[in-house]
Amino acid sequence: MPAEVETVEDFQLRARTWLAENMPKAGSLPIREGIDPEEQVWLDARDLQKKLFAGGFAGICFPKEYGGQGLTRPHQAAFNQESADYEMPVVLNVPSLAICSAMLLDMGSEDQKQKYIRGAISGELVLCQFLSEPSGGSDLAGLLTRAQRDGDTYIINGQKCWSTNAFAADFATCLVRTDWDAPKHRGLSMIIVPVHDPATHLQRVQMVNGSREFCEEFFTDLVVPAENLVGVENDGWTVGQRQLFFERQAVGGGSAYTSGNARARNTGHDAITPASLATRVGKNSDSAVRELVGWSHANDVVNTQVIKRVTVGMTSGEYPAHASSIMRLTGAETNQLRNDIMFEIAGEEAVVADLNDQAVLRQTGVAYLMRQAGSLGGGSTEMSRNMISERVLMMPRELAADRDVPFRDVRRGR
Repeated sequence: MPAEVETVEDFQLRARTWLAENMPKAGSLPIREGIDPEEQVWLDARDLQKKLFAGGFAGICFPKEYGGQGLTRPHQAAFNQESADYEMPVVLNVPSLAICSAMLLDMGSEDQKQKYIRGAISGELVLCQFLSEPSGGSDLAGLLTRAQRDGDTYIINGQKCWSTNAFAADFATCLVRTDWDAPKHRGLSMIIVPVHDPATHLQRVQMVNGSREFCEEFFTDLVVPAENLVGVENDGWTVGQRQLFFERQAVGGGSAYTSGNARARNTGHDAITPASLATRVGKNSDSAVRELVGWSHANDVVNTQVIKRVTVGMTSGEYPAHASSIMRLTGAETNQLRNDIMFEIAGEEAVVADLNDQAVLRQTGVAYLMRQAGSLGGGSTEMSRNMISERVLMMPRELAADRDVPFRDVRRGR
């Protein structure tokens, strides 16, 4: 007889008590002297994740056999509500838990699930993705990084870029080419690789907002065991598509595997809304500004309802898995509109404000510069529209001149 599942109400009460006794309040973590602030975020996150794991609140929707709690989305939502005022390891959500671990839950071997999912949930391991390449742009299937089978190992050579938070990760799910005679979508394989191997040279990339979360990697004869292959050799596109499904779901705000929404110091701007910003700059009585605030709020409400509807539809089977692109699309456009509106409300102060004395205004300006990021993560907005039209609405596919052509014969840029 299956064990009785704890009710959401009992779980929420237990979480409330445990959080008050064990987790630090948001913004209360001490500064570690002599450590880069971004690296401190990751050290703190690992410590916080280990606390959650020890307390029985890590991986709420992951199965118990892999270190999770085996509970439901309502349990996760209740925990997110209770943990809002506490420091939470939110940087571990994407991609380590919500994307990489979620994909391995569906596609990985039993040994891979036990090692990597349990490791990520317990805070012992951090996972990231090695997907994009300089030569491919959004054409992920056109990647050039190669893996050659050599007995019980693969030897990997090539380059990856735009790898989010790879500097803080231990392992990466790496999409590589294993068959150059097959069409580009059918000669790929997904392999788990160590990030900090001597055969891998990792460089961090500084963005316009000063962050260095993006990385690029160069592989020179990186040797990994064949047991690190996820799924079947040359069927990596299937694995990669499943991983991208979880990425679009996470970017769109519909993942069951994200935990916590604390107003941590590294995400402080997320707590500022158009309404609170208008009050801060003394424009809350301006009719034009009030209209902008209402417009942004209406879009936020619609986006929330879209996420709920699509999530329910995919769970019930009413919608195909590719409907996650709907959440990805609406989430990106809602976020971009919000940043546009906040920049307009802040005015010129968002450009010239002092970083220390007027941090909120300055952060609003930086967020405006970064507003397009949500339209690129998980595939561009244009790709999301194609996915919705072709895979959800079943409209005719676009012409592809390289379809069914051996990849070594496909023309590509140098």
